[in-house]
Amino acid sequence: MSITITLIGGPTALIEIDGFRLLTDPTFDAPGDYQLPHVKLEKLTGPALSARDVGEIDAVLLSHDQHSDNLDRSGRDFLKGAKRVLTTQAGAKRLGGNTEGFAPWASTTLKKGGRTLAITATPARHGPAGIEPLSGDVIGFVVEPAKPGRPVYVSGDTTWFDGVAEVARRFDCGVVLPFAGAAQTRGPFHLTMDTNDAIETARAFADAVIVPVHTDGWAHFRQNASDLRASFDTLGFGRRLRILEPGVSTVIESQVS
Repeated sequence: MSITITLIGGPTALIEIDGFRLLTDPTFDAPGDYQLPHVKLEKLTGPALSARDVGEIDAVLLSHDQHSDNLDRSGRDFLKGAKRVLTTQAGAKRLGGNTEGFAPWASTTLKKGGRTLAITATPARHGPAGIEPLSGDVIGFVVEPAKPGRPVYVSGDTTWFDGVAEVARRFDCGVVLPFAGAAQTRGPFHLTMDTNDAIETARAFADAVIVPVHTDGWAHFRQNASDLRASFDTLGFGRRLRILEPGVSTVIESQVS
């Protein structure tokens, strides 16, 4: 089964699968500085598509709501017009409106034109063990189309940890979108996947196509798509890595299990 993914910038991607249109963490603001309570973030590049260019979608997959590099001002405006917004339980309480909160492993179903799409929230840890009181709740998502299609895994902002490994044990995913970039803001540790984490993820999802997002566009990203390419090629995983060109709709073919 093929899906189409369009990278808009940072963590924001449009996923088109079996007639459904999904958007990950919406960030549509222009470059500039974004002050958070503990740090100032610098956005280096704008989105490849505007919110208007994206058009109507069936659901927003929002990994968390508290950081500007995953939900900015324009992204918050976008949520107001979305049919459904799936996010953390704490995030749904903060955002209100049409947001729906999910704990890890909770599921919901999208329906459209006689088709269904199952979406399961997955564990995520936004940094090393013990970071949770600082980073807040985060989730990823597994998207399951009707057979014979294979699930798609959207990691959300997370590093490699047991929760990601458990996703691989539970779901035979054909496409994986790791949130990479080795983001670093609070100290000498990463808040999202670095190249080592991405390789571990590729090993866990043994034959999945790896389509990284969250690799470029912000000053606090310490690694980029080129670093992933070099690492994957060196370790023999290069044929499974698909680096997206921002703004270009790319068809991703996964093997049928």
